[in-house]
Amino acid sequence: MSTLEEKISLLHNYSACDVSDALLKLQSVPSNTPPRAGYIADLTPYPPNTTTPTKLIAPASTLQFIPKSNPTPTSSSIPPSTHWSDLTTPNTILVISQPPDQHCAVVGGIMALRMKVRGVLGVVVDGRVRDRAELKASGLGIWARGGSTVGSGAEAKPGEMGGEVCVSGVTVREGDIIFCDYEEGGVVAIPRDLLDRVLELMPKLAGMDDKVKEAVEGGMSVFEAFGKFRGKI
Repeated sequence: MSTLEEKISLLHNYSACDVSDALLKLQSVPSNTPPRAGYIADLTPYPPNTTTPTKLIAPASTLQFIPKSNPTPTSSSIPPSTHWSDLTTPNTILVISQPPDQHCAVVGGIMALRMKVRGVLGVVVDGRVRDRAELKASGLGIWARGGSTVGSGAEAKPGEMGGEVCVSGVTVREGDIIFCDYEEGGVVAIPRDLLDRVLELMPKLAGMDDKVKEAVEGGMSVFEAFGKFRGKI
């Protein structure tokens, strides 16, 4: 198929809801597990002070924070005497996991500024951030689960960069595609190995929805329209 840049360009034609609809069709889950369809729940956008983009889409890089009291993994990819923000990857959206019971922030204004200088496009924090005015001034697209006034040193420390992280029940790996949709107010993670199939399926699903909307506008009931136009693909 196309290059990754071309695929990401195609994704801009769709919404986060379209992506989740496609993932829901493609991802099989155990019957006792609620389907997530890539949706990273309960995030609030902190858009930059510049004109807010409608979408921010890029490959993921990852960072996991751990409790300050935990031993640092011996295999940690963050060398001693190095700050994690100095190792961030350009042209990615950094996805950060933080222990859910913590109240400190793991991203603040200085880290946001450093990431912007390094060419990071955005940050998704399944945790807390602070320095809101500085975050907006940084120019990064930032989404987070909450805010704080307390720095990370109170409770948290970086554990591993580049590994698999679980954010709001969704597994994200480096190279997965992160789709931040400001209009829909949602963030979706597309597994890299499903990207081509998502791009193939979305036009079909969107076309079916267009037919449903046209029929409903013409007086048909939703039940009838779903039955007629939302058949199996």
